[in-house]
Amino acid sequence: MERIENLILRSLAYNENYSRKVIPFIEPDYFHDSSERVLFEEIAQYMVKYNARPSKEALGIEVEARNNLSETDVQNIRTILSSFDDVTGTDEWMQDTTEKWCKKQAIYNALMESVGIANGDSKQKTEDAIPSILSSALAVSFDRNVGHDYIEDASERFDFYTRKEDKIPFDIELLNKITKGGLTNKSLNIALAGTGVGKSLFMCHVAAATLLQGKNVLYITAEMAEEKIAERIDANLLNVNIQDISSLSKKMFEDKVTKVAKKVQGSLIIKEYPTAQAHSGHFKALLNELQLKKNFRPDIIFIDYLNICASSRIKSGSNANSYTLVKSIAEELRGLAVEFNLPIVSATQTTRSGYGNSDVDITDTSESFGLPATADLMVALISTEELEGLGQIMVKQLKNRYNDPTIHKRFVVGIDRAKMRLYDCEQSAQDDIMGSSKEEEYEHSDGTTKPFKEKFAKLNF
Repeated sequence: MERIENLILRSLAYNENYSRKVIPFIEPDYFHDSSERVLFEEIAQYMVKYNARPSKEALGIEVEARNNLSETDVQNIRTILSSFDDVTGTDEWMQDTTEKWCKKQAIYNALMESVGIANGDSKQKTEDAIPSILSSALAVSFDRNVGHDYIEDASERFDFYTRKEDKIPFDIELLNKITKGGLTNKSLNIALAGTGVGKSLFMCHVAAATLLQGKNVLYITAEMAEEKIAERIDANLLNVNIQDISSLSKKMFEDKVTKVAKKVQGSLIIKEYPTAQAHSGHFKALLNELQLKKNFRPDIIFIDYLNICASSRIKSGSNANSYTLVKSIAEELRGLAVEFNLPIVSATQTTRSGYGNSDVDITDTSESFGLPATADLMVALISTEELEGLGQIMVKQLKNRYNDPTIHKRFVVGIDRAKMRLYDCEQSAQDDIMGSSKEEEYEHSDGTTKPFKEKFAKLNF
């Protein structure tokens, strides 16, 4: 019975159309036999250099010219070449068969490498690299998309323009207006605020509101304990002042949680990591572990907060400056959002000059301007004594890839710090705040234009 490796090599040499489609996806180390690996390298190099398939004779000459092969290797390659003849079968079958073989070889190689790392054989990689190595192997596929053809793909482009995106809406009407209906998958969304203004409150509120929509929520904290985050979400969902939660009887507390459980379909997982120790690689491993152990796949991830994460590309204690470090973290988190096809929400601090500023700007981002360059949405949360007295917090758009950022440049939302909640303010509260008079109709999924607060009113407990 013919080995699949031999069939692939023959097809590479005799079928130019097949060769052009599969060579970019085949790695030399997929061939475990050294003679077959050398032959593949020669075929690939010939195709790249001469833009044509090689003949048996040309391959033989190229192999003979190499000075790094033993006589045994050369003889084995001669034997393989002597068996080369034309192949039969459809291109589609050969491509599918080759893709399956590549996946199998990639997984085998990844398992062997992981065993070596676990045994301490690698000087460059630690056990933390194993999940990433296995994930990369499992993701091997023949992606034949080489780009968007402006003319030929016009119809598909129009369908993209008119296709309704899956979004995770806010329960704050103006946040939905500025994002055209909520957060999209594959996006990084940032809240900028000074210490104590309400970064965690904002994220806890949005997490609670998303859970009420029946979504799965993952909340990663590198600042506060898991229980402290859960306490804030308890205050929001149970409709109890945060300072009064501990005074509830256990039965009363459990009864309230049971009522919440009956109203929601999603799940909320809160995971704590040490400050400045966890990076996107740890988060990816967590997502895979949650999928395996709890069959849990989040629809959205909250990371509290970005600046106190680590980078998987920059070693701790290195001399990397803050711009490079924070930009690297932001890029890795956005890459995580793209890989798992979900939105990520995080936060960052203002600079010292931005703290207490009643008109925070994008230049007030602490440590790295590379963060706003990477984010899809960035809003500032601003609090002043006057706003605090009114029970409000100002939201200012700093960057917006969803919509025109001049639409509702600034607006206020109500804030109940005791219950860790945000809510819509009356229109009269916006009259002197709005940075633009532009309005834009926002249509809900059911075709109505009702405020989102009406949608969630029935879920109050």
